[in-house]
Amino acid sequence: MLPPFGWGEAATNWQFAPIVTGFTVVLAAAYLWGALRVRKRHPRRPWPIGRTVWFLLGLLVINVATQSGVGTYDDTLFWDHMIQHLMLIMIAPPLLVSGQPVTLLLHASRNPLHTWVKRIIRSKPVLWVTFPGFGVVAYAATIVGTHLTNFMNLVIEHDAIHESEHVLYLVVGYLYFLPLIGREPIKWKVSYPVRLFLLFIAMPVDAFTGVVLGSYQTDPFVAMEPRNWGPSPVNDLHQGGAVMWVGGAAIMFVVIMVTFFAWTRETRSSASMGWLEAARRASMAERIAAVVPAVPDATAAQPGDRATSQSARPADVDEDDEQLAAYNAYLARISGPAGHKPETANDQQ
Repeated sequence: MLPPFGWGEAATNWQFAPIVTGFTVVLAAAYLWGALRVRKRHPRRPWPIGRTVWFLLGLLVINVATQSGVGTYDDTLFWDHMIQHLMLIMIAPPLLVSGQPVTLLLHASRNPLHTWVKRIIRSKPVLWVTFPGFGVVAYAATIVGTHLTNFMNLVIEHDAIHESEHVLYLVVGYLYFLPLIGREPIKWKVSYPVRLFLLFIAMPVDAFTGVVLGSYQTDPFVAMEPRNWGPSPVNDLHQGGAVMWVGGAAIMFVVIMVTFFAWTRETRSSASMGWLEAARRASMAERIAAVVPAVPDATAAQPGDRATSQSARPADVDEDDEQLAAYNAYLARISGPAGHKPETANDQQ
């Protein structure tokens, strides 16, 4: 039997999970290797440190949720179990999405890995699972299905199911937030009003689940580990419902506000762009097309379709690393010694 819960006890009573530790260490090492590789290849436009920080924080949240006192008491206190769920489905995934790991992989990799990753991004299964509606339905079904059914007892009784539940939360949370706050090269480009709406409709799901849990008069989760301290099983259940309702709403409100401020910042940036800036970007795009006409787009064409690989380029060339690299190659050619051929994006592939 675990000792009575306390924040000091939660901070010191850690349980080691070798699979989780090994998985997150490998991901962190691969991400840092990719960031260093991009810095080496493009020293003037290195991988942003902020993205690296967000991704590493997401991995840290996973470890804290599963191995710290939060993970130690997750089979004993239901409200602690709910905190763990929120960390895995609402905190870690947005941080991982903000790190843009897929974009980093595309920038850091060479063929054949580069081509293989692009084919996966364009595949129909990825197209389906990254559809915003799919993420919303999966999120709602996961929250309701894992808390308002007998599935919770199975999770507590079987460690394999418990670990699978953690993976489910991370995957569903990632797919839910990816098209709404991410900037990965997926097909779905969601407008800001739709993003805010899809983020907002998740709040009633959390509230409904919390209210139902708070209305129980008996404890349906009899598989929780026994204890002779702390709240009664029913009070513990009600506290868990409050964590889901209030905590889920608070976290989602933060995500909504961050998304809203990003929208206003982008709107102000677009409004402040005069005709001179628009002409500059149009001229820049023309120069890029003239210098490197076959720079492959990560999402525009189907595999093997070289004729259309350059057909769909983003309007904001300042935000596209490949186009900037091509433009820098153009500047180097016109200012360098005669006969010098600059390295282009195709040479790097």
